[in-house]
Amino acid sequence: MAKILYVEDNEMNRDMLSRRLTRRGYDIIMAFDGQAGLDMMRNDAPDIVLMDMGLPVLDGWEATIQAKADDSINSIPIIALTAHALESDKQKALRVWSG
Repeated sequence: MAKILYVEDNEMNRDMLSRRLTRRGYDIIMAFDGQAGLDMMRNDAPDIVLMDMGLPVLDGWEATIQAKADDSINSIPIIALTAHALESDKQKALRVWSG
């Protein structure tokens, strides 16, 4: 089954989603801030990343920008997770992901 890197600083969110995904057979690894997530992308080769955008140390936006600029990890799909539902957030996400 796929290895998922879940980058989330909120313990309740981490617990809820990671348990659900684990029950469905996914291998879940977790990081608690954007820098740790970026490091784990490089070291643990996840199949996909679930990235919270509002993270400490290095936010999800910047972590994604850096991941997309790094040839060793830029092919790993990243899915943005955010509580922000504004159109401007959607447009920002599309700009970040398209380079």
